[in-house]
Amino acid sequence: MKKILLIEDDIDLSNRLSLSLNKWGFSVELIDDFSNIVKEFTEKKPSLIIMDVNLPYYDGFYWCEKIREISKVPIIFLSSRDSNMDLIMGINNGGDDYITKPFSIEILITKINAILRRSYDYTFSDSVIYYNDTILDMEKCTFKYEDNVIDLTKNEMKILSILIKNKGKVVSRDKIMMSLWNDDEFVSDNTLTVNVTRLRTRLKDELGLSNFIKTKKGIEYMVQ
Repeated sequence: MKKILLIEDDIDLSNRLSLSLNKWGFSVELIDDFSNIVKEFTEKKPSLIIMDVNLPYYDGFYWCEKIREISKVPIIFLSSRDSNMDLIMGINNGGDDYITKPFSIEILITKINAILRRSYDYTFSDSVIYYNDTILDMEKCTFKYEDNVIDLTKNEMKILSILIKNKGKVVSRDKIMMSLWNDDEFVSDNTLTVNVTRLRTRLKDELGLSNFIKTKKGIEYMVQ
């Protein structure tokens, strides 16, 4: 279930919108402290943000810009401000869409689903795989997280590829070893262990991705 962070100070609207989103299968989190939205965002870890422009303390454009400094999570503005300049500012500050009030819940849901597909469905081409805030480029053998990029070995690239394509599912060591084999190279169980350990260390030390690859039952791996 995808989690949506709703940043709206109109309590009645927040409650009504939360109920509607719940009916469409989304989990909804509300903001408790409008003075520290970035902190709440990092704690709640949503898949998508719906944010009003008119907010206490600072407006939505400000918070969108601050969130964009640390994340590429999709952001939809929901506002009664309907001028072209407001729409332009929303998009220029990092918003993915801008919807004016009053709005149709069906249109909002359609836009949410479209943005989630673009953001979290992985294969936009045969050689580039997108996952959350990471990008695996199999032609360049690189892995990018936010503004940092590392070069991968062939085996590191194949391991990440099969795990991300099966995100949320456990992948057996045997299946990973099969993907690493080629005509002139046999990959042993020990070789796989060495590769995964080295890859985990690189992801943590060079990209800040701790626990990106999880071990399940001692014989399987997954990303989540």
